[in-house]
Amino acid sequence: MTLQPNKQLIPYLAKDLSPIDALVIPDSAKPAYGLELLERFIKNKRALALYMENCTRCGACINQCHSYLGTQDKNNIPVMRTDLVRRVYKKHLAAGPAFLRKLDGQSNLDNNTIDSWYKYFYQCNQCRRCAVFCPKGIDTAEVTIAMREVLAHLGMVPKFIMDVTRNLTRTGNNMGIPLAALEDSIDFLEDELKEETGKDIAIPLDMVGAEVLYNPSSADLFSNTDGLMGVAKMFYAAGVSWTLSSQIIETANFGLFFHEPTLIAHNKKLIRVGKQLKVKRIVAGECGHGWRTWRMFTKTINGPLPFPVVHVFEEALNYYRQKRIKFNKNKNIKTVTFHDPCNMSRATGIVEEPREILRECVSNFIEMAPRGYESYCCGGGSGLLMDEDYELRMKLGKAKADSVMKTGAEILCAPCAICKAQLPHVMKHYNIKIEVKGLTDLIGNALIL
Repeated sequence: MTLQPNKQLIPYLAKDLSPIDALVIPDSAKPAYGLELLERFIKNKRALALYMENCTRCGACINQCHSYLGTQDKNNIPVMRTDLVRRVYKKHLAAGPAFLRKLDGQSNLDNNTIDSWYKYFYQCNQCRRCAVFCPKGIDTAEVTIAMREVLAHLGMVPKFIMDVTRNLTRTGNNMGIPLAALEDSIDFLEDELKEETGKDIAIPLDMVGAEVLYNPSSADLFSNTDGLMGVAKMFYAAGVSWTLSSQIIETANFGLFFHEPTLIAHNKKLIRVGKQLKVKRIVAGECGHGWRTWRMFTKTINGPLPFPVVHVFEEALNYYRQKRIKFNKNKNIKTVTFHDPCNMSRATGIVEEPREILRECVSNFIEMAPRGYESYCCGGGSGLLMDEDYELRMKLGKAKADSVMKTGAEILCAPCAICKAQLPHVMKHYNIKIEVKGLTDLIGNALIL
């Protein structure tokens, strides 16, 4: 990819990288430093080294990638995107005779190549669908995560992702909500709950000794409030003491997308807060990638936990099976279909639990195809919700839009904060008349209090 003179990279680059202690590297220094970083990452990340060598270019991933299907750009085919790195690896870092490496294709590392890394590794949603269909299990999302971290060290991070990271570091949530606004929002939601149910349903904050620390998406305090209200009703109905923490009202963890130290720091903060509040367990809310970090990374990066971390759907299903909560499915009479968030289904295996709950709290549930591990991404994941990428995001959401349209459903249940931000735009773009809701919204509406 050769940029036109003075053409700005998309997504827009952040100018201030202080939240990750990085610097903007001069263009003249990027190729040499980039090669040094690539060598370091390949040595330290076994999966990345294997993926540089193991691909046979069989093409199984081509028509399984929603990014390629939507953009029809060959560099968005998973194998071709990885080849942007693999060719540099073959030229400079691979073992074996030089003449054999030449046969495999290779290229020098220059600024145009680095710009192509930035362009295409920020067109990958890290959804991992390609890995499901790859006969060798090559997970392009791992390559994307590693290469975005290389780019971060080169001073190339999207402004949107850096702004979210700054908010997360400063306030403990993606939206930058200060304490006063948090308290006002909780007061408002408690008033709404009282008006709706006639009951005094609390949303506790910083309560020491509660059974559960609930870790929501910060969007639940402002844009997805029905979800948090549904959770409050659930704990009330089950008779469980719970609390939010003013220090960390965010289950999302953008560090997963581009910067491991940020991932580790946010994860560690949640553990510390859980210990301070002396809770028995942490329940993670509707955020796909955030849930993946808690379930799949915590013990590896921050050691054994003094309490379990479970998903809100696991918690709700346990309450239902124990007959601690009951539903009136006639409260949700519209036809509902279910979107599997990538990081909830493919990454952590939560597929049947939400469906079991849905069948109990809605009157008419219709499956979408493909489903579960093979479900298509919403097109907004891995931090691609920036406005300047709107046209791209609509293309990335095309495969999911086609799946939704075939169901004829009236409600699309999308239990992930990023999915709930992305999918209403995708549905409108493709003229699909459907409401987008979280599962905790539907749970709250059907609960018998």
